[in-house]
Amino acid sequence: MNAKVFVDTNILVYARDASETKKQEQAKQWMAYLWQSRLGRLSYQSCNEYYVVTTQRLKPGLSRKAAQDDIKAFEAWNPLPIDRPVIENAWRIQERYQFSWWDSLILSAAQIQGCKYLLSEDLQHEQMINDVQVINPFLTDISEISS
Repeated sequence: MNAKVFVDTNILVYARDASETKKQEQAKQWMAYLWQSRLGRLSYQSCNEYYVVTTQRLKPGLSRKAAQDDIKAFEAWNPLPIDRPVIENAWRIQERYQFSWWDSLILSAAQIQGCKYLLSEDLQHEQMINDVQVINPFLTDISEISS
């Protein structure tokens, strides 16, 4: 497979959340696959949310330095800035689908980056939003999309 996969913040966080051992293991498997295949994509919105959640909300959380190092590594995934085209596309998504603003921004960034999949547990599993299919990584095995 060479389809790009946008990763929602919650999946990034689960990969670091020791209090959710089952989800952490599954999230780590997805992240390892995306690192190996070089198909993972993000936005700077996801990076910012990741930093706040992992340094301020997780118990135990990450040090600021560890979270910063993770975000520096995520640069390899070409995080998309939240600029005017992303915002205007998010307005259209929000209007059409009635998603929250934050979910609309994530979907917009995924679309603009040409992603086929959005990994998230926050939206309806297997729902198609324009050309992006939502995949709940806790309900889907990697092999189902990697072939």
